[in-house]
Amino acid sequence: IVSSFFVGENFDQSPLRRTFKSKVLAHYPQNIEWNPFDQDAVNMLCMPKGLSFRTQADNRDPQLHSFIITREDGSRTYGFVLTFYEEVTSKQICTAMQTLYQMHNAEQYSSVCASSSCSMDSLASSIDEGDATSLAKLQRYNSYDISRDTLYVSKCICLITPLPFMQACKKFLVQLYKAVTSQQPPPLPLESYIHNILYEVPLPPPGRSLKFYGVYEPIICQRPGPNELPLSDYPLREVFELLGLENLVQVFTCVLLEMQILLYSQ
Repeated sequence: IVSSFFVGENFDQSPLRRTFKSKVLAHYPQNIEWNPFDQDAVNMLCMPKGLSFRTQADNRDPQLHSFIITREDGSRTYGFVLTFYEEVTSKQICTAMQTLYQMHNAEQYSSVCASSSCSMDSLASSIDEGDATSLAKLQRYNSYDISRDTLYVSKCICLITPLPFMQACKKFLVQLYKAVTSQQPPPLPLESYIHNILYEVPLPPPGRSLKFYGVYEPIICQRPGPNELPLSDYPLREVFELLGLENLVQVFTCVLLEMQILLYSQ
């Protein structure tokens, strides 16, 4: 579980568009001998863009992403992360966000004033109509009023596994998220489902399938046999949607020609 508050970056942007430093709030189990928990690495990989805030006017749909940790001996562990937004209930944090906006707006007015060659005392009469209109539109689109807006902050839940069972992990995280946000409590306490997947659900043997129960629905994962292709549980449809057919063919051609490939993305 990753979240934190108010160590800001990107100060030239408005507070709701800045990124903030995150931290790991809790992890279970506390330690595994063969796979020690690297708090800094997991924190960075769970929230690569840092902590973010939203209001009720912004899109807050949950998003899933994955990552791989490769160690010196070549062994890999796979992480699957569901990021969502929850309401900020701390009055202190909401007040701090309001203060950040007041400071940001004062800087914006000062910047417009400087570009109009006027002093702060004569700001209202000196800003030309175009600058004032643009500034007003910007503040309406990207603003926060503690008496009017609801503040939300990003948080994520993550599963770290020895094999890339993406679909199974995705289904479990989505069901866990629904249980957390649902008005009705789940059939069992949340701790029961977390304990079950951590301590009671084994890896399926090679060439076999495993069915276990999530919070609401059963989940199935399948492991290839020794003579089958390695496990690749990532949907090809998303690759086609992201890259397009021509780019995908070009990348595949580069793979066959053993060329070095670099994919760059925000």
